Amino acid sequence: MYAVRLWSVRHARLMERLYEALERTLVALDPAFRRIGYERLARPVAAVERTVKGLLFDCKMCGRCVLSSTGMSCPMNCPKNLRNGPCGGVRADGHCEVKPAMKCVWVQAWAGAGRMANGGAILDLQQPVEHSLQGSSAWLRIAREKGAGAAPAAGTTGKPA
Repeated sequence: MYAVRLWSVRHARLMERLYEALERTLVALDPAFRRIGYERLARPVAAVERTVKGLLFDCKMCGRCVLSSTGMSCPMNCPKNLRNGPCGGVRADGHCEVKPAMKCVWVQAWAGAGRMANGGAILDLQQPVEHSLQGSSAWLRIAREKGAGAAPAAGTTGKPA
């Protein structure tokens, strides 16, 4: 898993493009998801997401994925679960102070962000982990939130006045 995680960071631009395509698809599917019911889709989509993101990023399914903001390096892999940058214990060679055999997640995040078109997002402040979302699908959450934002309100045409 660790080798694949490092590969994903080295190919962060490719992963970013794939993620953007996935996000557009999920948002476009929002009306269908609403008809089916997000609650019905939650378990099967979370299972697929856990498998895909687990393989590529060693995802911990925190429910609020920030991979696109952290150079495709999951901050939940940090032994200290730091979501906004490295601790003061990063070794001179870029390895973790807690797990010396592992490169610091944030050293990897900065390297991955440098390869991404939207790499500046690494400077955005990340919200703390909302533990009630643990194990839920971030993909469905994005579809619901962005799909709802894209849909015109009831009784409107969606066109500017």
